[in-house]
Amino acid sequence: MKTFLWGTATAAYQIEGGATEDGRTPSIWDTFSHTPGKVADGDTGDVACDHYHRSADDVRLLAKLGVGGYRFSISWPRVQPGGTGPANERGLDFYRRLIDDLHAQGIEPFLTLNHWDLPQELEDAGGWPSRDTAYRFADYAALVYSALGDRVRYWTTHNEPWCSAFLGYGSGVHAPGRTDGAAALAAAHHLNLSHGLAVSALAGTDSGPRGLASREASSSSWPRAAEVGIALNLHEFLPASESDLDAVRRLDAVGNRIWLDPLFRGSYPVDLLEDTAALTDWSFVRDGDLAIIKQPMDFLGVNYYTRNVVAIGDQPQLPSEWPGSEHVRFIKRDLPRTDMSWEVDPEGLAHLLRRTHEEYGPIPLYVTENGAA
Repeated sequence: MKTFLWGTATAAYQIEGGATEDGRTPSIWDTFSHTPGKVADGDTGDVACDHYHRSADDVRLLAKLGVGGYRFSISWPRVQPGGTGPANERGLDFYRRLIDDLHAQGIEPFLTLNHWDLPQELEDAGGWPSRDTAYRFADYAALVYSALGDRVRYWTTHNEPWCSAFLGYGSGVHAPGRTDGAAALAAAHHLNLSHGLAVSALAGTDSGPRGLASREASSSSWPRAAEVGIALNLHEFLPASESDLDAVRRLDAVGNRIWLDPLFRGSYPVDLLEDTAALTDWSFVRDGDLAIIKQPMDFLGVNYYTRNVVAIGDQPQLPSEWPGSEHVRFIKRDLPRTDMSWEVDPEGLAHLLRRTHEEYGPIPLYVTENGAA
């Protein structure tokens, strides 16, 4: 049985270009990157790697590298302009060609439905802090699944929802650039909710049952039984001293357990609710939401780049991507650092995988991103 697949990954806005072609409408990253001062050197994704026009050549390059799997994301505003309404067949045709080219080269496609590029029209209507966005995402997931379900085995709902919620709505360093801790927490819940709704939507499409159910249903029209999961950028924290254990607990709650607990246990951590009580009463969590979120998954994607040493500080750092724990400080160590100032600490990955398996398994784990940036 094959248990390891060597692959690589991209994101639609990072590589595609073709920002206004064939019916595509703006995403929040189009708006954000075109706002002066938001992105280094004023770079945008208008052209990027021009993958929209070079995908066949790019796939041939992947084949030359000996890549066995390729994880890519769908541009929501390319296949469903504005985030609502009918499918844009010209956009879907691009992904049909890409996937067919991957299969022709013996490369397994891993499809991600959302890698941060929310349609701008949905952001204008409230974005991820709005509950309605979760339902729009479920509609979009069903639309893509109906169009591409005969071509793809591995489906990921979200890539790094922590970034969408807390960098996008907390610290504001990612699109859409808002700085509101309460909105960031609401966004996190609605991203969780949208995952569960999307998994349910995929199960209800005409393509038949998915995931765990499909393995028991030989009548499923899915080739080789589709598998559905989510990719989380889980965090590794170490205390600066024994007196800083609460700093680790706090960031673990808002960085890791805010996703893992509802996904696998059907509840939010009690300490997270207590830590954030000054920001929100969590009334955006409605009856039945947690049951929707706790859908059976076939795999969990884990993204890892670095490990951080943390300590309790005296002054809050605002705006913050750690709502409720703004006073926690990050301590620099004498380790090699990347251009993004991330410490190179590969040992953290093994610990993170063991912990995830022991506390939330058994579930197949994919290292969906790692390295140095």
